[in-house]
Amino acid sequence: MGKIPDLSSSIDNTIFENKVILVTGGTGSFGKAFLKHITTNCKPKKIIIFSRDELKQFEMAQLYPPEKYPFIRFFIGDVRDKDRLYRAFDGVDIIIHAAAIKQVPASEYNPSEAIKTNILGAMNIIDVAIDSGVKKVVALSTDKACNPINLYGATKLCSDKLFIAANNYAGTRPIRFSVVRYGNVVGSRGSVVPFFKQMKSTGSIPITDDRMTRFFITLDQGVKLVMMAATNMIGGEIFVPKIGSMNIVDLAKLIAPEAKLKTTGIRPGEKLHEILISPEEGRNTYNLKDYYVVAPEIFSWHDEFSKRYEKVPLGFYFSSDKNDHWIDPKEMSEMMASSEKDGVY
Repeated sequence: MGKIPDLSSSIDNTIFENKVILVTGGTGSFGKAFLKHITTNCKPKKIIIFSRDELKQFEMAQLYPPEKYPFIRFFIGDVRDKDRLYRAFDGVDIIIHAAAIKQVPASEYNPSEAIKTNILGAMNIIDVAIDSGVKKVVALSTDKACNPINLYGATKLCSDKLFIAANNYAGTRPIRFSVVRYGNVVGSRGSVVPFFKQMKSTGSIPITDDRMTRFFITLDQGVKLVMMAATNMIGGEIFVPKIGSMNIVDLAKLIAPEAKLKTTGIRPGEKLHEILISPEEGRNTYNLKDYYVVAPEIFSWHDEFSKRYEKVPLGFYFSSDKNDHWIDPKEMSEMMASSEKDGVY
């Protein structure tokens, strides 16, 4: 059992004051929580919700009517469409990139679609952000991008590499790119918590492997991580929160204590344990109170990380089965309650 990271003290909400902020994939779970946080705690000049689903934009606009929130704009578009990005990014100061095809099975069956959105879309965002005078870009990643074994993880690894390298070819333009990497968001659509809740009524919960562990984070923690990254980013780093792990069997027993557990075997593209920082990345990882920073190797400002942070011990890595913070049933219950409050389910 460890301390739940609270990143509030590392966030400076004033950096968003009088700024134009754009969120790609802004009608998803993250975008909704981010919009709620920033309208409550910050005073932006404008917030642009960029996504390709007009129905979700319509539904979101009902919660944020223009007469009360005149600074919120809804912009229909796709990160694959570079021309549309040029129009959307005009005058934008900060971009939060949350758009992705993220379902593992869907990516395996539709690899070209995942590549077009997750990789080519990232390239478009980088090019247009540089040309449009954007100052900061924070891209959302996943634990599956670390030592990937499925296509989704591989596309997000490529995306991460693109955003990190973008700092190098931005030239003299005052723009910086960073990445945040975290684990499963409790209760997000298509994830294990709502699936177990759904299966509870059948009296049987399928478990792929009873040894399986996963990292878990609440939506509120994910939003705060992005806010913290935007506050403290130098450029080129990957921010990793010190989040907890839980055994999937323990999660199933918590959600459906009366149900029988049925072992089905690991699915294609699925790991037994997830990893957030690999041993290779550990050589360039720095330790802070509530999070780690994986620094880039190829930039001239790399010394800035050494001045700010303390390096982790040699041989360090961060995996869900070798974690000093194990989530107990009480903490997971609180995390699920938090997710319900944030409207994830």
